[in-house]
Formats: sequence, structure tokens, C-alpha cells
Amino acid sequence: MNYIDTFYRRTIADDGPFPALSGLVECDTCIIGGGLAGLTVALQLARAGQTVAVIEAERVGWGASGRNGGFVSPGFANGGDAITRMAGAENARKLHRLSIEGARFVRDTIDELNIISAAPIHGLMSVLRYGDEQAMKERAEHLRRAFDYTVEYMDRDQVQAVLHSKRYFQALRDPQAFHMHPLNYLRAVAREVERLGGRIFEGSTAVAADLSRVEKIVNTRNGKVKARNVVVTTGGYTTGMIPRLKRSYLPIATYVMLSQEAPDMIRTAITTTDAVGDNRRAGDYYRVVEGGKRLLWGGRITTRAASSSALAAELRREMVGTYPQLADLKIETSWSGLMSYARHLMPQIGQLQPGVWYCTAFGGHGLNTTAIGGKVIAEAILGQSDRYTLFKPFGLVWAGGIAGLSVAQLTYWKLQAQDWWRERRA
Repeated sequence: MNYIDTFYRRTIADDGPFPALSGLVECDTCIIGGGLAGLTVALQLARAGQTVAVIEAERVGWGASGRNGGFVSPGFANGGDAITRMAGAENARKLHRLSIEGARFVRDTIDELNIISAAPIHGLMSVLRYGDEQAMKERAEHLRRAFDYTVEYMDRDQVQAVLHSKRYFQALRDPQAFHMHPLNYLRAVAREVERLGGRIFEGSTAVAADLSRVEKIVNTRNGKVKARNVVVTTGGYTTGMIPRLKRSYLPIATYVMLSQEAPDMIRTAITTTDAVGDNRRAGDYYRVVEGGKRLLWGGRITTRAASSSALAAELRREMVGTYPQLADLKIETSWSGLMSYARHLMPQIGQLQPGVWYCTAFGGHGLNTTAIGGKVIAEAILGQSDRYTLFKPFGLVWAGGIAGLSVAQLTYWKLQAQDWWRERRA
């Protein structure tokens, strides 16, 4: 990702750099990766009085953590039925409750740290592109009964009153979910870690590690960290330093574009401040930003990083297909980044060996799951809970390498075809 693309250069509240690592640093816990998961671990440990050091190869929030769509809502990349099959019904319920807790943790952190620049706005609409009123009502009732979590059912007339498109049918609106500026949130958390005594180092790639001893050593080009615990939270940019981690996920590229400033035109299509996501696999997600002046639109996945401008052209065609009234809306900038997906489409959260932890593979649902993942890893390091073991059924399974990427791309195309057929029938 280009860290200084137009949108983030214009809207970031804190772009001051952290230093690069030089010499020896000793601490209780070393965290490799300055994204949402790593900084959440660091925040919770620093709050508990541990000394922490975070080493980041680029800039804090440089990857998918800092410049995603900004949606914060419960759930995982995989569906509830699949999670139940792998983990059992009771553990599946516990995992979903964790995802609710993760979303609330982010909201609470914004309030506690007074992160005004995160600019949270409540409301997320999950829309159908084919009619299925019964399924949506059943989903709403299930959430109410199983989790005491209330979402609002919207019929087609209600949906089209705020999303002026013939593409959409019913929706569920989650008033507790919200959207925000993720990079401003992340950098505010980093500053809080620093205030609590934690040390954060940018431009400090981990190049080697000796994890065999009680006191572990992580080396960068110009320094090293000595710590009792090491936590790896590098996501889609994981290197081969720890081969077992590298083999366990697929790096999947996703794409985002941002429109020109055109509030009047945007209001002809969208008259809600809610974030919007459709029900397709790797479907569209979008929200108005900067007080309704611009439209941020994301979607598409590829197993190889492609030209963000070329994919933005595809996204724009999808946008105009959904909202023909936006045919004249120009795109100001676009970007892409790598997410990490495991074969089972669940986060990989656990202990590699004594004192070595991992928290990765959030599959595009990172703003709640990184928070809860970081929190349960911190609890384990502090001896407060073993909640991280709920993720044990979703271990470090081999992702298939190049063949796995090919299978993932073929699966995506198959799902796209199924989506197209269901919409055509609708």
C-alpha cells in the first residue's frame, strides 16, 4: 500500500513517525507487527504494567489494518453453520459472543481515549441482492434469542428509500455496529501504548529470531529485542522468518476507491450515513465519508496483487451498475492491500510454543476480530484467562501454497457465478 495516498494524507490526525530500532531493547513482550492485532496486544499488556516493544517493518497501520473500509461489526469471515461444524454449537456461540465483545472493545477504546479523529458513525446495513424475506427475519430472531443482540429488519421499500437502487431487496440494519477512520484509531492506540511506557519502532523489519530459549531474541537490521514473550501479528505481510506461520495462510488482495467531492450527486443515490455491505462473497462495501462529500467503495479480491487502478475501474463499473445516477462520479484515488486468509476462513490465534504466540488471518473482518484476538492473547500472557483456546479448532493448517491460491481464485469465481445466477433469478 502507498501510505501517503490522497485520502489518508489529507485526513490523518497523527502522522508523526516512530523511531527505527537501534541497539538492544529488553522488555517483557516483543510484538512483531504494528497493525490492529499487535497494537491491541500491546495496549492491554501495557495497561497491565508489562513492558512491551512493537516492531513494524513499515509504518504503524501501513497494511490492511490502517486503510480498510472501516466497518466494525460482529462476525467472522466464515459463516455460523461452518463454525458450528468445526467447533461445536456451544463453542460457536462463545466465539460469536467474542466477536460482539471485540466490536464493543473498539467502541469503548474510542470513548476511553477520546479518539475524536476516528469519527465513529453508528449503523451498518447488510443488504440482499435477491429477495429472501424469511431468511432475514429468521437471522434477526436468532441474534435476539441467542445473543440478546438486536438488529432491525428492513423490507425492500425501506431499503430503497435510502439506497436508491433496483439491485437491493431486504436488509438487516445493525445499530450497534459502526464505521470509522481506522488509521486514526490505530495511531491513537499506538500513542497510548507509548504513553503507558511501551516502545514502538517503525521501519524495523524482523529479519531473524531465536525463539528456542526462555529469553527470546528478535533481530532487525540495526537492532534486536530480548523478551520473554514474542507475539507475531503480521497478517498478509508475514515473511518466511517462521515458516509454519507463513505456510498457514493465503495473502489475498482487496481493493478500495474513493470518489471526488460531489455531495449532491452522491445524495441522489445514497441518503443514509450507514455503512453498507451486500451479501455476496467478496461483495461490495461502501460508505459516505467526509460528511457525505465523498463515497468510499471497496470490493473484489484477487490471489495476486493487481493494478489498483485497473481494479478500481471494475469497482466503478459495479458502482455505476448499482447506482446509474453516479455515472458521472469520478474516482479520485484507489489503493489495494493484502489480507491473510486461512483455509478454514477463521482467525488463527494461539500459542506456537511456550512464550511464542500468533494472532493473524482475519480474512477481511479484522476490526472486531483483531481487537478480541489481541485481547485474549494478552489475557493468556498475563495468566488471566485461556479464552484463546476457543480458536484451537482453527489451527495453523497448511494453506496449500501456490495450489492453494489457485483453488482460492477458482472458488471465488465459482461463488461469483452462483451470486450472478441467484440475482438473475431474482
